[in-house]
Amino acid sequence: MAKDSGIVFNIQKFSVNDGPGIRTVVFLKGCPLRCRWCANPESQLVRAEILWDEKKCIGCHHCIEVCPHQAVSLKDGKITVDSSKCDGCGKCFHECPGKALKNEGELKTIQEVMDVVMQDLPFYEESGGGITLSGAEMLAQPEFAIQLLRAAKENGLHTCCETTGFARQEVFASVIENLDTILFDVKHWNSDKHKDGTAVGNELILANLKYAIGQGKDVLPRIPVIPGFNDSMEDAVNLARIIKDAGGTRCQLLPFHQFGENKYDQLGREYAYKDVTAYHREDLEDYRHVFIENGIEAFF
Repeated sequence: MAKDSGIVFNIQKFSVNDGPGIRTVVFLKGCPLRCRWCANPESQLVRAEILWDEKKCIGCHHCIEVCPHQAVSLKDGKITVDSSKCDGCGKCFHECPGKALKNEGELKTIQEVMDVVMQDLPFYEESGGGITLSGAEMLAQPEFAIQLLRAAKENGLHTCCETTGFARQEVFASVIENLDTILFDVKHWNSDKHKDGTAVGNELILANLKYAIGQGKDVLPRIPVIPGFNDSMEDAVNLARIIKDAGGTRCQLLPFHQFGENKYDQLGREYAYKDVTAYHREDLEDYRHVFIENGIEAFF
């Protein structure tokens, strides 16, 4: 991919939960982490992926017939797409009579993205909003993210991102140069436990958190509170400690939810948190107070 193009799987307008004001959120594909609870599994690979909705499928198997790469097959009565063979040509979902197949991921240029983003300029100006890069993980497409953020700043927009912070520090530094606000995920204080849950350790992440705060950026650490992973009172104490050690004074708690559960079935993947009960704010009040008692302002 050229620097001025990248793989985008969604552009969401009028968002009020992804940074200050009214925002347009650009979701980039690709992520180096494999969080076991990931709500957007279709976002993890830096290429187009096909989702199959069993409820819409009429069982004609036309998708299998038309695929030029033999990427589509029937296994245990379910349509599956081999992402290693699929090149995103679109024949299967374009010709699906029941619209049971959906493409996730499209190559877009900086200009194409900005054309959509700038449609809502009056709302940004009125509310103090702007553009937010999300995903998966913008750091998986760093050159595209850099050029997109520069274009946003050239157009006078407030810039924000949602990030795992997992990248070499020189890459991370170059991407955040044009960011005003950073929503920074902190998933676990223990590197071994972090690796168990996400497939990577946390040393690089914590180093980049400290770097971003040290650079004077507006950084909001955010903790997805996951059952059996980081939801104990001991976890709360230690998460407060590492945020404080990085120079932070506040954090946002994100209760575990099941909004992405059905996507695993559509991708033909196993979901580690299937049928696990979601958390609600009232379930985590004691957890939140541990942060407050340890000098970190915690909110939902």
